[in-house]
Amino acid sequence: MILSGLEIIRQVKEGRIAITPFDEKLVGPNSCNLRLHNELLVYTDPVLDMKQPLSTRRILIPPEGLVLEPGVLYLGRTLEHTATDHFVPMLEGRSSIGRLGLFIHVTAGFGDIGFSGYWTLEIHCVHPVRIYPMVEICQIYYHKIEGEHRLYNSGKYQDNRDIQPSLIYRDFLK
Repeated sequence: MILSGLEIIRQVKEGRIAITPFDEKLVGPNSCNLRLHNELLVYTDPVLDMKQPLSTRRILIPPEGLVLEPGVLYLGRTLEHTATDHFVPMLEGRSSIGRLGLFIHVTAGFGDIGFSGYWTLEIHCVHPVRIYPMVEICQIYYHKIEGEHRLYNSGKYQDNRDIQPSLIYRDFLK
């Protein structure tokens, strides 16, 4: 079952969902819009080797916007930090953004109960598109969970403070 927008507001007020900063105006019928921070990362390695730490370059999104180019994977992050030990968070791009040919997450829209942090966005486009900092770029929604469960406890992405490039190389160190 997906929480309604009014239920999201109630759960934020009760402290069972954290969205910081929280603005009730961003809450819709069954989700809350999240905004794009003002920085992106792009990989600089010619080949992305999943067994190695990867090099990145930081790009500032100026107030007048930044044109994204097809064929490039941009990593961004939400302005909002989210956390919940009570619901399963899910992230989707907004339909208005998708209609520009801008994809907000390649594969990582599914969150884990217990995740706390900023959402890293895997952004790519099919046509050049100008983006802006603080744009409402995606929406978070919450599922109730049934049965016994464990909270997310990965050391790779929990409590992140910035855009997170892939840390899959750590899986090979086990």
